[in-house]
Amino acid sequence: MIGPARMLPHSWLGWSLIWLGFCVLAVLPYLVTPFYVGLVTTAMIAAMLAMSLQLLVGATGLVSLGHGAFYGLAAYVVYLVSPEGAAKPIWMTLPLAMAAAGLAAFIIGAISLRTKGFFFLMVTLAFGQLVYFVFHDTKLGGGTDGAYLAKPLISAFGYAFEPTSLPRSMRAWPAYYVALVQLVAMFALLAFFLRSMFGRVLEGIRVNESRMLALGFNTYAYKLAAFTIAGGLAGAAGHMWAMQSGFVNPELVGWHRSAEALLHILIGGIGTLAGPIVGAFAFIFLNEVAQQITERKLLVEGAVILAAVLMMRNGITGIRWLPNLPDTDPDASHEPREGVMQHSREPAND
Repeated sequence: MIGPARMLPHSWLGWSLIWLGFCVLAVLPYLVTPFYVGLVTTAMIAAMLAMSLQLLVGATGLVSLGHGAFYGLAAYVVYLVSPEGAAKPIWMTLPLAMAAAGLAAFIIGAISLRTKGFFFLMVTLAFGQLVYFVFHDTKLGGGTDGAYLAKPLISAFGYAFEPTSLPRSMRAWPAYYVALVQLVAMFALLAFFLRSMFGRVLEGIRVNESRMLALGFNTYAYKLAAFTIAGGLAGAAGHMWAMQSGFVNPELVGWHRSAEALLHILIGGIGTLAGPIVGAFAFIFLNEVAQQITERKLLVEGAVILAAVLMMRNGITGIRWLPNLPDTDPDASHEPREGVMQHSREPAND
């Protein structure tokens, strides 16, 4: 029998808080103005991107600066298949966007994963910049300023739902609930992976890859699978961005998207699956508050983030009074459990 996954709550109270949070999001549009509906939608999209990256960073120990390329690539796929005036149904655009992002992740990962550590970080950054220059200032990407697109239609079984049929105050609701459904589905899918043998092998690779090789696991194949899945999930976030905004530009493919996702993980907690969601929401609302109180919002953001990193080593979800995990530090030692591997603090070359 395999014990509880490290990145998931170990108590019913922890799970209850997570699902309570999703329930609050479900009723939020009825309680706030359209502006905040749009802002929370943006936060959910950022959370999806950060959560997809968490499969690499928190679960596998792979830090990538090219993850934003898959996010932006998916958004551009929506633009290419549904230019302005030619909307396509979401059941067509979403699989195409995720497949394109996943295929790109598979190709890039197959090369990048032959390196490790700092070299892996730089190779993913290089590939991300290559994808950026495919769309930057080119006709394919709509030029330097970007391009408008026809938002995917929410349709099924021959019925298409038009947000314009709703009152003006409710027109942001359809995109909001599509984002919420995808966020919940992504969380549930990643929780399933982390509880499976696949997730335990990734955890073993993070702790001691040499030992996993000695146990007979093809660690390269597992890492490539994780890289591909993470890229496909990032594609879902990029598709959602295109659906909400109806606009794409080369900045969506830039390396700073990956850096923001990493920042969301660090703020929320690198040792939990819920950490990227909490971090994304905290960062988006910090950005909004900073804009309200000063013109130098980056100064406020920097000061708050620096204080958070210094005072909350394990992120917001790592605060001890939160009933989430016994220890959310990914490098902390754990008691041995029966399962695919034993956590170890011994060096990798033992």
